[in-house]
Amino acid sequence: MTSSKTSSILGRLLFGLIVIAAIAGAWWKLTQPKPIKVVFAGIDVGKVESSIANTRAGEVESCRRTKLATLMGGRIEQLPVKEGERVKKGQLLMKLWNDDQLAQKNLANAQVDTARQGVAEACSLAAASEREAQRLDLLHAQNYVSSSRSESAQAEADARRAACDSAKARVAQALAQVNVVKVEQGRTFLYAPFDGTVAKITGEIGEYSTPSPPGIPTPPAIDLIDESCLYIKAPMDEVDSTKIHEGQPVRISLDALPKKSFPGHIKRVAPYVLAIEKQSRTVDVEAVFDNPEEVARLLVGYTANIEVILDVRNKVVRVPTSALLEGGRVLVAGVGGKLEERAIKTGLSNWEYTEVLEGLAAGDRVVTSLEREGVKAGAYFEAEEPALIATQR
Repeated sequence: MTSSKTSSILGRLLFGLIVIAAIAGAWWKLTQPKPIKVVFAGIDVGKVESSIANTRAGEVESCRRTKLATLMGGRIEQLPVKEGERVKKGQLLMKLWNDDQLAQKNLANAQVDTARQGVAEACSLAAASEREAQRLDLLHAQNYVSSSRSESAQAEADARRAACDSAKARVAQALAQVNVVKVEQGRTFLYAPFDGTVAKITGEIGEYSTPSPPGIPTPPAIDLIDESCLYIKAPMDEVDSTKIHEGQPVRISLDALPKKSFPGHIKRVAPYVLAIEKQSRTVDVEAVFDNPEEVARLLVGYTANIEVILDVRNKVVRVPTSALLEGGRVLVAGVGGKLEERAIKTGLSNWEYTEVLEGLAAGDRVVTSLEREGVKAGAYFEAEEPALIATQR
């Protein structure tokens, strides 16, 4: 009886201990912080570049683009080209009504003919008078005529010669007037200054075309673009201008061709700072494609961006730039399921990768999901599964 009683007491004590242990375990679990799911990235060896990019969107521009207008206003009489048409240098693009100038040209040509006839008459009379003066001069030497008659004949000859020269001058004046009319008439024609494509035409046949007076912007009559030579123009922050020079390699990206980039180089750096706004002071940079034949047909005005490559390091230890904290620190998996902070020494850096000089080695893992709430040194973590990461992305 005593033995049975003792066993019963021991059983109750054991049961009580088990209950207490279970309660304590549950309490410990409830009081422990919930692990934070984090994304890790492995440290590898690869290429790191130092680069700078434009502050605002750039665009594709043509080496030769001109917005043409006639030198004078008038009604459009001929418009032999269409928008999008390829034209050759010297090809007629537009002609204004100029019948009045054509009439003036005909009048000037008639005046030239009249003046030339006057030359023939005046110079013939001058030649006859000179011969008569010579004849009388010989007779005067032989005392057959008086000196006064000889002198009178010479004066007549000189007057006739002057009239001949005056007639020739009138011919030159008439020819000059013809040239004046030709110049005026040329102001009504518009020719292509180079081979190109007609991008825009302002006006139709019968409408009045007006040139742009100084200080008053007016749409051009013809917008002509040479598509055989294109380049990228983009603004760079003034603080980066000293790092950029002609010949530097660049990567060119186009919004019209996403997920692609094209090699190029700097062609020109503007020699002045452009201040569009007080807070935005930039320097225009021009870049060209190294292999333009690899680029699909570009349109002038396409949005484009330039990434200037300042330095390149190959086969270096690198960390995703998104894993860096201020002061050159990263979070790594520590003992006891906690995140630990580690200081590292960095080298070249861009938006994607940063060179690691000290503090990490290839194969280490660092946290890249720093934007998540609670991700800090000392926090308990749980590595997020790759499949789940891909689903969330």
